[in-house]
Amino acid sequence: MNEEIRNKYEAVIGLEVHAQMLTKTKAYSNDINEYGAHPNTNVSVITLGHPGTLPVMNKKTIEFAIRLGLACGSDIAPNQYFARKNYFYPDLPKGYQITQDKTPICTGGAIHIRTEDGAGKEIRITRIHMEEDAGKSIHDVDVFDTLVDLNRAGTPLLEIVSEPDIRTSQEAYNYVTEVRKLVRYLDICDGNMEEGSLRCDANISVNLKGASEFGTKVEVKNMNSIRNVQRAIEFEISRQIEAIENGEEIVQETRGFDALKGITISQRSKEAANDYRYFPEPDLQPLMVMKEDIEAIKSEMPALPRELFNRYTKEYGLSDYDAYNLTDNKGIALFYEALIQHTKNYKAAANWMMGDVKSYLNEFGFEIHEFPISVERLAALITIIDEGKISNSVASQRIFPEMLKSDLSPLAIAEQLNLIQDSSEDTLKGFILQVFEENQPEVERYRNGEKQLTGFFMGKLMKVSNGKADPKIANKLLRELLEA
Repeated sequence: MNEEIRNKYEAVIGLEVHAQMLTKTKAYSNDINEYGAHPNTNVSVITLGHPGTLPVMNKKTIEFAIRLGLACGSDIAPNQYFARKNYFYPDLPKGYQITQDKTPICTGGAIHIRTEDGAGKEIRITRIHMEEDAGKSIHDVDVFDTLVDLNRAGTPLLEIVSEPDIRTSQEAYNYVTEVRKLVRYLDICDGNMEEGSLRCDANISVNLKGASEFGTKVEVKNMNSIRNVQRAIEFEISRQIEAIENGEEIVQETRGFDALKGITISQRSKEAANDYRYFPEPDLQPLMVMKEDIEAIKSEMPALPRELFNRYTKEYGLSDYDAYNLTDNKGIALFYEALIQHTKNYKAAANWMMGDVKSYLNEFGFEIHEFPISVERLAALITIIDEGKISNSVASQRIFPEMLKSDLSPLAIAEQLNLIQDSSEDTLKGFILQVFEENQPEVERYRNGEKQLTGFFMGKLMKVSNGKADPKIANKLLRELLEA
């Protein structure tokens, strides 16, 4: 699209994120809540909506909703009422969904995101409410028929509805990333979009910059990754701008996203709220959330990504880049938190986490809980580097690989491999003179002005000393002898 035309418009985006809760059982029955079971095995008469059956509230879903509301700074409603949302799909066995209509458990609050210019932005939350999931229609197994798996029916969901504060596809990407990070830190959802446990619908409209009213919004569904959320929004923005420029009317509708083609496809006209015929759920009693319940949940809240980020940058002196990388994954953040209980060299600990540790995890496809070196041993490695007993390069190239294979302390490995640094000036002077003797032409070139050869001599010195030369002392002596 022509950049000049594109710049005439701005997008207005609101996101609805559905997070499946990590409860052991479903929202209103004791059916197992489990991904990957054989189709239609985690079901019961309650899930299937048989006559005479009654739902029973899963208390854990209320606790999880409050956790998320507290993390977002939302107001927690003291009185909880439930409603039936009526619609008829093959994978909705009861013909309605138990949800919250007029009284969402959480209102207000915000989620902080990074913007494209590196600044921060608050995306306001309209509401967070509890509901149950539908089953799953499967279209790609049988050539002629659609199959239905009801294992997912009744799974507890939290729907997080944002205000239309998002303006670009990149902001949308960053927002969903932050939501996923948050629910993982809170241990309320695994955030695996490819398994459907975190899903996102996007409401998108475009209007001329400075216009007093938003354009007609279109809802896009069927996005199974954060990257596809971004791709779908980007396509839809361009599609709507081109339609407006061509004099076409934007129709309020629901569209699906074809990830292979990278396009959105019209599915149906968008339902209005009255199409769902909401009415109070007669089989669930209203619930009251007491202040003491909220305080009890608040007292058990873990440190959250933004809190850790602020601590790492303001108290520990880490860069924004380091802090974002450390807090991106809850397991990594927890390991780092444990590591700095044993060393106060916060920067060195961060470098090891983002360097050698992550490289090992990525190479073998491991999660941090599978990392074979304990925080105590990794901290001990940092300590003997700080004490000048070994260099960073020796630690990374020789000792760290041995620590992955044995339970010996890093100091024991260094002694066993004869890698303890030599800081004796007399010994180092002997090594340096040996290097000079073997590289006379380079010595003359240095003394004739090629000062960049210092690195060359240090490399030779480390080789001659078998990596045992203390780099700081060796570098100082080397320069003194070269300038003599």
